[in-house]
Amino acid sequence: MPLEPKSADLPRIRGALKLYKVTSVITGVMLLLLCAEMLLKYVFHYELFGFGPAGFLTLAPVVETPAGLVSTGEGVNLSTGILIAHGWFYVLYLFSDFRLWSLMRWPFSRFLLIALGGIIPFLSFFLEVRIARQVTGYLQEREAREAAAAPAAPAAQPTPTPASDADPVEAQP
Repeated sequence: MPLEPKSADLPRIRGALKLYKVTSVITGVMLLLLCAEMLLKYVFHYELFGFGPAGFLTLAPVVETPAGLVSTGEGVNLSTGILIAHGWFYVLYLFSDFRLWSLMRWPFSRFLLIALGGIIPFLSFFLEVRIARQVTGYLQEREAREAAAAPAAPAAQPTPTPASDADPVEAQP
């Protein structure tokens, strides 16, 4: 029987899901930028530079030498920036994956599948929709189950108040 999330963790799961959804989209976009950068560098032999003397954004050729590829651009190497940014966003994505995985008490294989979303292009977008749907559905089903299992509260009945000595009592004829 699979483990279920603890009742105390249910409110935290919603926050973990929000973080996962945001990091999933950012990591997916960064991965696509990384793939475009790799194609640009290794297939077309260009790198993207910014804020150099040639303008705001420029493509500079990459020269092949016996020692490897050498950049010829000036300014900030945005290709390297994309690599670094994707790496750090992937770390944040793994953290959000771990947090959601541990709160939902899923098997380790689910953690690995979600982690692949930051490595395989477009997978994070599909997983984000699928995981969000599963978690939201589970939370709604769990809340409905707990609401049905809770005993119905008795109807509020007014309690009689004792008469005090200060209240005048009318005599009955």
